[in-house]
Amino acid sequence: MSKKIAILATHGFEESELSSPKEYIEQHGWVAHIVSPKSGTIKAWAEKEWGKEYAVDKTLDEVSASDYDALVLPGGVINPDLLRTNESALGLVKEFFQQKKIVAAICHGPQILINAEVVAGKNITSVNSISIDLKNAGADWEDREVVVHQNLITSRTPKDLPVFNAKLIEEMEKR
Repeated sequence: MSKKIAILATHGFEESELSSPKEYIEQHGWVAHIVSPKSGTIKAWAEKEWGKEYAVDKTLDEVSASDYDALVLPGGVINPDLLRTNESALGLVKEFFQQKKIVAAICHGPQILINAEVVAGKNITSVNSISIDLKNAGADWEDREVVVHQNLITSRTPKDLPVFNAKLIEEMEKR
């Protein structure tokens, strides 16, 4: 059965944290849409410098959680910082949780979850630099390559992408 996954990102996302899950999803014959606040393209951050531009498939005002089976939140420092103050982005994240759909966040991506107020009481991981923020928001932070708590999948850094991608597919196939 074909699945449809939204990848929510804007300028400054960590390139591998968007490109790797997107490619993995598409290798399974599923659809992956890049969703962003504005149409056109968004520019990646590739470890230490600006990376490629990626075409936006849908804007936030064109989608809802009911259109998708899951949501992926790539990290990077700039991307989540911009999205966590965007009310439409936070609204979409909340919709996914309300509908009990899979949400997968990596690296700094869980910062968006803090502002969406959906981390309290959840086991979660992330890049170490935001662990205190997650704990202060009520999450039970763990230093592991992947953590699954109900419909939430989280990972730490790009080195965890193979297990993050595999866990996303595994959890999707259960539904």
